[in-house]
Amino acid sequence: MAGKININVRSEIGELEGVLLHTPGKEVENMTPKNAERALYSDILNLSVAQKEYAQLSGVLNKLTKTFQIKDLLADILKNEKVKENLLQKICTNEDKCPIIKHLQAQNPEDLSTQLIEGVIEEKDTLTRYLNKERYSLRPLHNFFFTRDAAMAVLDDVLIGRMANKVRERESLIMEAIFDYHELFLTKTVNPTESKHFSGQTSIEGGDVLVARDDILCIGTGTRTTSQGIDFILERLSSQKEKNRHIIVQELPYKPESFIHLDMVFTFLDMDTCMVYEPLILQTNRFQTIHIKIENGKVTSIKEEENMLKSLKALGMDLEPVYCGGKKDPWIQEREQWHSGANFFAVGPGKVIGYDRNTYTMEEMSNNGFEILKANDIIKGKIDIKNYKKYVIAIEGSELPRGGGGARCMTMPIKRKPIKW
Repeated sequence: MAGKININVRSEIGELEGVLLHTPGKEVENMTPKNAERALYSDILNLSVAQKEYAQLSGVLNKLTKTFQIKDLLADILKNEKVKENLLQKICTNEDKCPIIKHLQAQNPEDLSTQLIEGVIEEKDTLTRYLNKERYSLRPLHNFFFTRDAAMAVLDDVLIGRMANKVRERESLIMEAIFDYHELFLTKTVNPTESKHFSGQTSIEGGDVLVARDDILCIGTGTRTTSQGIDFILERLSSQKEKNRHIIVQELPYKPESFIHLDMVFTFLDMDTCMVYEPLILQTNRFQTIHIKIENGKVTSIKEEENMLKSLKALGMDLEPVYCGGKKDPWIQEREQWHSGANFFAVGPGKVIGYDRNTYTMEEMSNNGFEILKANDIIKGKIDIKNYKKYVIAIEGSELPRGGGGARCMTMPIKRKPIKW
């Protein structure tokens, strides 16, 4: 069993020991202004610029921890013919494309992995196909570089996302196959579609699920994660009777689109610090914060709280908020939240990654004791990161934020060191 990885994520901030990434490829470019909205984008991205920016994220993570590319992991499992056949059957049945299975089975693992992500071009070999305006038999996975959403490590298990939009369902099928069949990972996958209470209203995405502590989950509910999705998580936690559990649920606005996930308005930075979009998280508004308590396998209380921070404080997590966009101007707060200013990814306690474009947020981080470090300086060896105890690694972000996410969205951690609370 040497070299295998036990999934273990018991906080948002424990020192990172492994993370799954997907470098954006041609699937990002394989869209037009006409289908961008269908692909969940508000605009089309410049791939070459997006890749340069992403190289800063992956370059830093390569220096700090073990990184794994999804396309490579997928190619690995596709070498097993039974796994390949099973996955293709699931994908093509789900997308009503069974006639192309034979074509896909004939591909080698590397080419097939690429096609399942970048898209399979429709062969125009009949009049019906010729007249069809669709370019792809299997559409590109435009959003897959946001690896956070389709699968999430929660304690020892991997919760498979039930995506809110059909255009992303293949991402979940791929992630489930990787964790079920890749020899590298020791874990159990948990899929909400297999619940006896599953319904068409059930959806869960990783951007909404934050592991605050091994007994506390913070979960957003809105356009991407439904109350039925959270009820599934509640059902799973209730079956684990060995420990009392808490779920802090935060309602999110359905508009604008920058509020799609909880991690767009709230992320953990350190044991005693968090990033907040203050108008939603701290100000009085109509969006409820609800505390669900589970004791001995039963839900013992569901009650409304004033806000997330007060609810967490009552559970022993006293967090000082850092304001996305600073404290002075609501317009600036709104602009920087739109560009993922609240979306930070921790590589350790007090050690996080975020976009440098959000200058007022970065100034606020600096005011709260975080050293601002340029990603390229770390990659080129100009800075020894070990000399800093508390920092933000600033990555460039002119194109990537236009896809609708930040550093946390683009990372799927699989292992973190425990925190001594």
